[in-house]
Amino acid sequence: MLTAHFAAAALAPLLVRWWGRNAFLALALVPAATTGWALAQALGVVAGTPVGVRIPWAPEYHLTLAFRMDTLSLVMTLIAAGIGTLILVYCARYFTDDEPGLGRFAGVLTGFAGAMVGLVLADDLIQLYVYWELTTVFSYLLIGHYTERRDSRRAAALAINVTTLGGLAMLVGLIMLGEAAGTYLISELLADPPGGPLTTVALALVLVGALSKSAILPFSLWLPSAMQAPTPVSGYLHAAAMVKAGVYLVARLTPGFGDLAVWQYTTLAFGTVTMVAAGWKALRQNDLKLLLAYGTVSQLGFLTAVLGAGTRDAALAGLAMLCAHAVFKAPLFLVVGIIDHSTGTRDLRELSGLRRSMPAVFWTSVLALASMAGLPPMAGFAAKEAVFGAFEHSGSPVLLVALVGLVVGSVFTVGYSLRFLWGAFFDKPDVPPTPVHPPAPLFVAPALLLGLLGLVGGPASSLLDPVLAAYADTVPWNAGNDPAHLALWHGFNLPLLLSALCLAGGLALFRWRTAVAWAGARFALPDAAAVYRRIVYYIVSFATQVTGATQRGSLPIYLGTILVTLVAASALPIIQGRLWTLEAPPVRWWDTPVQFIPAAVIVAAALWALMARGRLFAVVLAGMTGYGTATLFALQGAPDLALTQFLVETVSLVVFVLVLRRLPPRFSTPVLRTRRVLNLLIGAATGLLVASMAYFALAGRRAETISGGYPAAAEEAGGHNIISVLLVDVRAWDTMGEISVLASVAAGVASLLFVRRRTRRLRAPAVPGRLSVPVSSATGSAQTDGEWSPLPLGVAENIVTVRAEAKPLWLPGVLALSQERRSIIFEVVARLLFPVILVLSVFLLVTGHSSVGGGFAGGIVAGLGLMVRYLAGGRHELYLTLGLQPGVLIGLGMTITTGTALAGAVFGTEILAGGAYDLHLPFMEPVHLTSALAFDFGVYMLVVGLIQDILYSLGSGIDEQMERERQAGRAPQSEEVTA
Repeated sequence: MLTAHFAAAALAPLLVRWWGRNAFLALALVPAATTGWALAQALGVVAGTPVGVRIPWAPEYHLTLAFRMDTLSLVMTLIAAGIGTLILVYCARYFTDDEPGLGRFAGVLTGFAGAMVGLVLADDLIQLYVYWELTTVFSYLLIGHYTERRDSRRAAALAINVTTLGGLAMLVGLIMLGEAAGTYLISELLADPPGGPLTTVALALVLVGALSKSAILPFSLWLPSAMQAPTPVSGYLHAAAMVKAGVYLVARLTPGFGDLAVWQYTTLAFGTVTMVAAGWKALRQNDLKLLLAYGTVSQLGFLTAVLGAGTRDAALAGLAMLCAHAVFKAPLFLVVGIIDHSTGTRDLRELSGLRRSMPAVFWTSVLALASMAGLPPMAGFAAKEAVFGAFEHSGSPVLLVALVGLVVGSVFTVGYSLRFLWGAFFDKPDVPPTPVHPPAPLFVAPALLLGLLGLVGGPASSLLDPVLAAYADTVPWNAGNDPAHLALWHGFNLPLLLSALCLAGGLALFRWRTAVAWAGARFALPDAAAVYRRIVYYIVSFATQVTGATQRGSLPIYLGTILVTLVAASALPIIQGRLWTLEAPPVRWWDTPVQFIPAAVIVAAALWALMARGRLFAVVLAGMTGYGTATLFALQGAPDLALTQFLVETVSLVVFVLVLRRLPPRFSTPVLRTRRVLNLLIGAATGLLVASMAYFALAGRRAETISGGYPAAAEEAGGHNIISVLLVDVRAWDTMGEISVLASVAAGVASLLFVRRRTRRLRAPAVPGRLSVPVSSATGSAQTDGEWSPLPLGVAENIVTVRAEAKPLWLPGVLALSQERRSIIFEVVARLLFPVILVLSVFLLVTGHSSVGGGFAGGIVAGLGLMVRYLAGGRHELYLTLGLQPGVLIGLGMTITTGTALAGAVFGTEILAGGAYDLHLPFMEPVHLTSALAFDFGVYMLVVGLIQDILYSLGSGIDEQMERERQAGRAPQSEEVTA
């Protein structure tokens, strides 16, 4: 079911393109199937046989793909999938075919439904958190659907900031719970819950996440702002799904921790206060959608208090109220959308006479509002009676005090329910009847169906009692009292009297609504959005002050601070542990006298770099230390490491030179002598520390080395190069992490250089049969005046065209260079070397599993080929060399490596499981192919894309800057380096 949801989300934009808004009807089949599947499992689940599956993923880290459906998950799945089906059907008439971003909206909404189903079925704490954050991200995109509206963007940012803050706190709490219990499986955690102070802190952090997700005070500010979203989003996320996630988490953990004070008191206090405060706020709202938003916050506080009370009867009543809330609040939001579409307004002061012009919508609202107000025979009445009865018979003074708050909040609920009904449908003096565009039957049907479910739910509550009791019986209860049962009628008792009191109080609030509005304005709480903006302002101001005090723009200060911290933090354990007193093997200074030659070069180059005043000379000296280190690797018997070091050092040297074009040719005047002495001491201390740490790490080895098993592991993986097998087989997870870092580095480097879009598209040929090369007007190309032209050329505006019947150019990009910047010898050598370099890179890629090489080395070699083309032909040659943009290559590389990793789980035994195949070709020896080759190919493409991105950023990007400066009459800073 989860796979179907996310697959449908991926296909949604295409379906919307084909079928327009009717694509929502096809997408609704997926949650509808999920609803049917859940109903098919209901009998067994209620009977005490949960449905579940566990797939070990990373057992060493207690990570398991675990799904489990018990009674609580069953109820939440039916709510998430069932109401999700109706919302998608509603969308098919709410939107028009020309709605901007409709395909994206359809995909995100379907993906959100899948994330919500995954959240309520997850039986692993970390997996639950993943789905939790998926709902956060999807809700951010849905709330900010109207990207052109500033209020919509602000509301989305507010929602994701608040819920993510709570989610991060919750993650810490979940990890603490898992470590304290010794398991991350929720079912095992609740079967044997841990105790102690650590658990108390963990539960407090988990509650921060739950309360923020369900918009409980002080996190309530994001939900009213989220009403900027389209109405289907409000009806699903904010009435039936996302905001229920926090309530669900409270209900999920209450059986194990409901008797703890931190759990019970926190949920009761914050839930009750939220119910009263938000209900009071709803009484004076004029926007129907905003009225429902504050009413939703109030009801969420109600649910949180009841489900967190920690008693069996409260758990039964809370789950009943959870179901009732879903079937009365979702249709009310849908009704608001219908009214808005049909009349063009949601302001109750402008609406009049809709009771006669929209009878179906009116009676749908009556059913939903009656259930919300707790009137018989609705589902809301049966659930509210059960809540009052559970708190009355609890025998706990705390629950009795909370009961008073719940009654006050219920009075407010009746009041704003009557305000909604009067404001939306009844006649108002001095307000003419509102013109109405009749809604389509399919537009009204989802809301009407949910309203009828609320009507049926009251009389059928006794039939639902065994189902909901299967969850409630998992919560400890007082053996001195008989367990409560759901029913529409319990006789004349205190809960019935309290319900009558709520109805009378609500009628009084509606009767004197003008005075209530005045009192609400007079004693209003601070505006939540204004409070949030003020908090953000102070945080940004504080961050600016801290940044200004610590980030002074001096790289030496930054580096010195880092190194001093390293020395202080690392030298202390070395000194305290007296590591030099440990028995250590003697130092072997050399294996062969030849090693002294590169060692001497490294030392001499390092010392000389300290005295060099020219930046370019210092870079060359730094490169010599790298090449010397690579030579030591080769002499030590590590050819793979040596090859990689040589290649990386070469790329680094070129990058340094490219950057130096924008820097002065010489270092600035040396600073004060005291600063130079301090820098010298920091450098010496760091070098001594690193050498000591390397020696002590090797000397402290006591266990037997595991490298003895590497040859056998390489043979088992079908390779002969142990290093390559380690990188792409044994420790492939490390490689996945490293290439992910490389992709991030590519994005970071480019973002530092480019503010505008990086994509460069070659212009279409101006004349059929001609190749077009863009020419910068700042270069003053010599070819344009006809003095020197190796091939027939034609110039039109800023385009140099070459006739297709002419012989192919060696390097077409050189046509954009001025004559004095060209070198025929370099161009010919570069054109001849480029195919050889590419063949060599492919050779290193293919043979890396059995010999020296690999995807990383091959990718760097191919990148060096791009560098040669760029240095010979300029930036336009770089644009013409590859037809793919750097981001495409990096993305393809990540996709191939990730796909290879996942294929191991699909076709093998686990993620990154390898496979081998011998290909028999005529007249050739069998070709041994392994899955690692595909993985390595992904690394190869990513590295090529990385180097291409660096060349685009630090090469052609700087070229364009320099050309603009020449055009403006300003010379670049470093003419010496440029020359």
